[in-house]
Amino acid sequence: VQLQASGGGLVQPGGSLRLSCAVSGLTLEYYVIGWFRQAPGKEREFVAGISWNGERTNYADFVKGRFTISRDNSKNTGYLQMNSLKPEDTGVYYCAADGGWSTREDDYYYWGQGTLVTVSS
Repeated sequence: VQLQASGGGLVQPGGSLRLSCAVSGLTLEYYVIGWFRQAPGKEREFVAGISWNGERTNYADFVKGRFTISRDNSKNTGYLQMNSLKPEDTGVYYCAADGGWSTREDDYYYWGQGTLVTVSS
């Protein structure tokens, strides 16, 4: 099983990025997708999650109204649209997949390698 996160990069404050999580080796439609991030010197934290059919989503308070999680099961891919980015959004963003609904990283079994997002002028 592989989860390949991509789409990170350098963006100015107020800008946007769209992260993708391409999954191979499992049928993603049976799994919850979660996005987590780890800022320099900090612990990894939950950002957003989406249920297997996309009908249920959950966001950390610090991204509500700015980030949107989505998925395309036909492409076995998840997405995280990030708008109005702030310097404090800087970090490595990870996608994860699991059969259960959770905001806890310990509950996610499959992980991608992460993609770096840097928000700076």
